[in-house]
This record gives sequence, C-alpha cells and structure tokens, in this order.
Amino acid sequence: MNGEGAWMKVVIADDEPLARERLRTLLADQPGVELVAEVGDGHAALHACAEHDADLVLLDIAMPGIDGLEAARHLAAFEPRPAVVFCTAYDAHALSAFEAAAVDYLVKPVRPERLHAALERARTFTIGRDHEGAGDRDGLHRSRTHLCARLRGSLRLIPIEEVHYLQAEEKYVVVHHARGEDLIEESLKSLEQEFGERFMRIHRNCLIARHELVEVRRDHDGHVHAVLRHVAAPLEVSRRCVAQVREAIRQL
Repeated sequence: MNGEGAWMKVVIADDEPLARERLRTLLADQPGVELVAEVGDGHAALHACAEHDADLVLLDIAMPGIDGLEAARHLAAFEPRPAVVFCTAYDAHALSAFEAAAVDYLVKPVRPERLHAALERARTFTIGRDHEGAGDRDGLHRSRTHLCARLRGSLRLIPIEEVHYLQAEEKYVVVHHARGEDLIEESLKSLEQEFGERFMRIHRNCLIARHELVEVRRDHDGHVHAVLRHVAAPLEVSRRCVAQVREAIRQL
C-alpha cells in the first residue's frame, strides 16, 4: 500500500467458517478495504499473503497445523511485512506477550468499532513500514518449527527437525534438508540466535544441526571436517570453531 489513498488488501485466516463470515461481513462496511483471500490455517495464510502482497492479516491464534502465532513469526520476515491483527477468544492478559508482534488484537465476537480501530492502526503501520526496513521478530520469543522458503511466488515450509545444515551464500542461506535444498532470505546470524540450541556454528558461513554431528576428522593437510549423519561430504570446520565442535562430540 503506497499512501493513504490506497486500498488496504486484507487476508482473513480463521479455521471457523462462522468467524470468517462475521469478519467478511464487518469488512464490507469498512471503507478502503479489499478482502483478497479467506483461509482456514496458518500455512494457507502465508501463501495468500505471498500471492496477494497483503497489507493486513486478520489472524486467528488457535488453528490446526501452523497456528496464528507461528504464522506471525513467518510474516514478520516478509518484505514488505504485512500488519497482523490477532483475532482470538482469549482475553487481553493472554495476549500481552504478543502485542509487540501485532498492531492490534480483537476479542471474539469482534465488534464493528473495534475492527475499525484495528484497521486504522494497520493503515498507520503500512504507511510507515517502508521507512522502518525489514520486519523484526524480537517481539516473538518462541522459535519457529519451520523455515519458509519463497521461490517464484510459491512457498515451501521446511520442518526444522529435517534441516541438516545451513550455509550462507551471498545474500541467501541455503537450507540443506531431508528433501533437498532451498534458499531463504534470512541471515545466518539471525538463524543462529533463534535456533542456537538446535544448530551450532562450524564456520563463519555454516551452521549444522547438532543431532546430525557424527564425528570430527582431520585430513593430511591438517584441515578439520565435521561428518554429518545424512550428508555425504564432510563439512569444513574453521580453526576458531574446532574446540566447540570437539566438545559437542564429547557430549554425544
């Protein structure tokens, strides 16, 4: 959305048809709003946002599969980042920890005046988002259960437990996982911060899954390599990381 005169593209994500119908009816009475998609789970919400470049997602929290909170963590990495308004049956106290990630929250049954206020907050967010740079997930404290690869307008969700290692290449990170390889537009540093308990650094450009580490080998030239359970070629370990990799082996 570019400027105050533009229409705001909205996605509704709720697994309850009656809840979606109520939001659809309420949105019809709001000016400057275009409903571009209605979906029933978090995975579909991510696809809809990527396909339509949504400005706002009205996001239920309790949904099957990827719930609203995890969907919001993925949306925070989208560029441009859509505004998120949680729609929930929980009270304000249950949501206080997530206010940093959402521009507003609505308690069901949603009232027209509260929806109007949330839309105004979303407009303010979308007008200012280009001046603030890419999204920040600092307000979302739990680690994600999937990584989200966006390729040619489509999305692929990669379960974290299937990731073997992560390798930086220019502005991308290559995710090597059980079903192949995918590129994600995230930094290795941010991934290390988010998933530090699951992954360990073996090189300035590589993180490996701790559970994949089998052994450490030194070749005839003195170079150290990590052998991973499901990776054919050993991966180079930088000199500064050798000690912590050997310690990880001792703890296996």
